[in-house]
Amino acid sequence: MALLPRTARDFASAQYWERFFQQRGSRAFEWYGGYLELCAALHKYVRPRDKVLVVGCGNSELSEQMYDVGYQDIVNVDISEVVINQMRERNAHRRPKMSYLQMDMLQMDFQDAQFQVVLDKGTLDAILVDEEEATLERVDRMFAEISRMLQVGGRYLCISLAQAHVVKKVVGYFSREGWMVRVHQVSGSDDGAAKQQFVLPVFVYVMTKFKKIPGSVLQILEICTEEQDKPVRVESAEQLVEAIKERQLYALLRSQLNKNPSASHVSLDLCDADAGKPRYTLHVVDSPSVKASRNNHFAIFIIPQGRETEWLFGTEAGRKQLAASAGFRRLITVALHRGQHYEGMEGIQAELSGKVMELAPPGLPSQQQVPFLSVGGDIGVRTIQHRDTSTMSGEYLIEDVKGDNMCYFRRLIFLSNRNVVQSEARLLSSAAPRGQKKRKKDKKKQASGSTEAPPESAGQAIDRSYLCCEHHKAMVAGLALLRNPELLPGARLSVLVIGLGGGSLPLFIHDYFYESHVEAVEIDPSMLEVATRWFGFSQGDRMKVHISDGLDYVANLAAAAAPARYNAVMFDVDSKDPTLGMSCPPPAFVETAFLQKVRTILAPEGVFVLNLVCRDSLLKDSVMATLKEVFPLLYARRIEGEVNEILFCQPHPEGKLAAPELVEMGRTLERTLRRPGRAWDSSYILSDMLKAVEIV
Repeated sequence: MALLPRTARDFASAQYWERFFQQRGSRAFEWYGGYLELCAALHKYVRPRDKVLVVGCGNSELSEQMYDVGYQDIVNVDISEVVINQMRERNAHRRPKMSYLQMDMLQMDFQDAQFQVVLDKGTLDAILVDEEEATLERVDRMFAEISRMLQVGGRYLCISLAQAHVVKKVVGYFSREGWMVRVHQVSGSDDGAAKQQFVLPVFVYVMTKFKKIPGSVLQILEICTEEQDKPVRVESAEQLVEAIKERQLYALLRSQLNKNPSASHVSLDLCDADAGKPRYTLHVVDSPSVKASRNNHFAIFIIPQGRETEWLFGTEAGRKQLAASAGFRRLITVALHRGQHYEGMEGIQAELSGKVMELAPPGLPSQQQVPFLSVGGDIGVRTIQHRDTSTMSGEYLIEDVKGDNMCYFRRLIFLSNRNVVQSEARLLSSAAPRGQKKRKKDKKKQASGSTEAPPESAGQAIDRSYLCCEHHKAMVAGLALLRNPELLPGARLSVLVIGLGGGSLPLFIHDYFYESHVEAVEIDPSMLEVATRWFGFSQGDRMKVHISDGLDYVANLAAAAAPARYNAVMFDVDSKDPTLGMSCPPPAFVETAFLQKVRTILAPEGVFVLNLVCRDSLLKDSVMATLKEVFPLLYARRIEGEVNEILFCQPHPEGKLAAPELVEMGRTLERTLRRPGRAWDSSYILSDMLKAVEIV
């Protein structure tokens, strides 16, 4: 411990290094790895005939190892007289052509343009410990000396941990001088001790000296990662810092997984190298309770396209269940992104094998075969039917995906929240998406998944009997609270739905409550077009859509001399503000004054049904309290595996029903809805939806 400096500034002190090497003796001290880790970059930029200057050489063996493989014109300098004497004595006979000189690199005695290469292993990091004026002035002097001694076309190789302030200083100085700056990530060591010493990756800055052109402001900034030997051009120092930071965070994540295999919820995106867009999302799930055996250490699970939002794949709890049932101690789930082309399971396996092995659990046998798993052995199907932009909702798309049991589903996705399905409908079995019908001669293309569909795909038949969303099923079940469920299907029920989306909820009520009159209010005219063209929605005598802000529409109804009275008012409207802790509905829809207006337009025995999606517990408590002020009778139905909570609100507390009564009313309503000649989804059991209802 006595070898460590009291402060980072001591690294820049000659006295510190004198003491350091006196106490350490002749044992080599290797900053940032040895020759084996660095040789790939060194061989790329240093030729055997180059005259090389090593600044801040210390007692590192790097110069000696370079000499032994043919780089013999090497001059080493260091500020410490102690270490220079040690190194001269060590190399006088074995390496007679290599010299060691005691010298301050801020003021060296060499002639101008004397060297083709200047090599710096950790020296800049030791000097640039902060951004104080005195420190930056010392670094400027160091860079000026390096620039003076290098020939045009020469290279300054600086090996560094690439802290952000160091990268910015390097780029700023040498870009102004007209030099090219390229950053290489050094491949990790296989040596366990080296891995323990340096968690963060090591980088090599390669600054190539060009003749300065007066008035030129051209920056040439490039980065080469472990995966890509080919350099990638970046536009600014900020982008370079961000690219380096991503690699550092990835290294920290790997270290975290090695030190704490049961760490909860580790995830990362792997991006397309050319476009920089996410291509895969990986979640690492450890199951320490699974008993270890020879072949159950590690596996990769490819989530079929379009199914990444399902509970089993899209939630932490679901992925833990998946890992436990698969029987592996570490499982990595892999989600495939829209707009990317995949060459089937074999192509994905070839592409991911190297990267996922970096996330393997510690102690994995070296020759262990790691299985790639999936549902049904394929990568699923995702067909993008339509892309467009709404002035209110931004970019959106319509996609068809293959779900479980070979069923196809159509989805509306807002790209501002691409992991949330806004609306969903099941396609009839005879209406598999065009462009995805099986072709015996084109299995490869079929397996690749994500495709664009021809425009005529809009006319495919929608299964109007099926409600895909669990919260829609619960909202419909809430109509059983209208007291006379056996009369409901044939009653002249009046329903107001705020929020159209794909139209599944109002359409189901219209079809199954065959005397009902349904009005839907939608603020975004694009959504009416989407619902009509892509989700089988249509207007008629009993179904009307009003393009309006739901707040204004309800306020105008409540202000009328004789307000309309609805048997049910339903809110299924999302917030466009992602910064709020509540994504459904927008906060203005649950303010006291507005809720009073909702009560005004609700029939005395009516029910107000609200889809609440709120992750902020304090905000949720506030919303509940406000609702209770206006609607004294309040029931809640949580949707399993989702954040959604469906609230059933009624104006009169004396109508409170116990759980068994609610379930029986659900059964009665379901029997009357299942009438002859009308398809019914057998998995939709209204009474089950009401079993879990709680009185708030």
